[in-house]
Amino acid sequence: MRYFLLGFLLLGLVVVSVAGFRGGITRRPPIELFPDMDRQAKLRPQSAHGFFPDGLGSRLHPDQTIPRSQPVLVAGTPVHPFEDHPFNTGYEPGTTNFVQHSPVPVSETLLARGRERFAIHCQPCHGAAGDGKGPTTKYGMVVIGNLHDPRIVQQPDGEIFHVISEGRNLMQGYAANLTAADRWAILAYVRALQLSHLATLEEVPEGLRATLK
Repeated sequence: MRYFLLGFLLLGLVVVSVAGFRGGITRRPPIELFPDMDRQAKLRPQSAHGFFPDGLGSRLHPDQTIPRSQPVLVAGTPVHPFEDHPFNTGYEPGTTNFVQHSPVPVSETLLARGRERFAIHCQPCHGAAGDGKGPTTKYGMVVIGNLHDPRIVQQPDGEIFHVISEGRNLMQGYAANLTAADRWAILAYVRALQLSHLATLEEVPEGLRATLK
């Protein structure tokens, strides 16, 4: 044990003598085992460079190149995941304003998909009715948003999409778990839940009013 401690002390002295102390000042340049980690041969975005005739370091995509991602048709327009489009961000392009209405047309198929995704990812906390009384409230989680709260009902569609994507307060974001299309589907189903709770009798088609309790 004595020899082990002595060897460990000597090893520490060798390391300190070679590497020095963190924050120490010396006129001698430090020993860099991997200098490429500090100084990499690369071009920074929007920086100038003399290699190209126009002097620009950033280049446009070559003609006829194929993007790695596949576009999603939004109202007949192909949208890639990297585009500054409301479908991807929930914002008006080039601004910090949320879009008022979803860019995805509401359909029966979209609502069915939204209901399925809602039941998997949202219902455990927000409850099947969206009133914030899901199963997790039985285990101590009491600060859960009621989706029928007027504050949430009045939020733009883009803001609710943003919360689903990035999270807010205690709620985690689901951008890594759900595609943008599924997040918009959940938004559509949330709006349907809100409408089912807050709609007036006059907003129900006459043929269905007799079925209401």
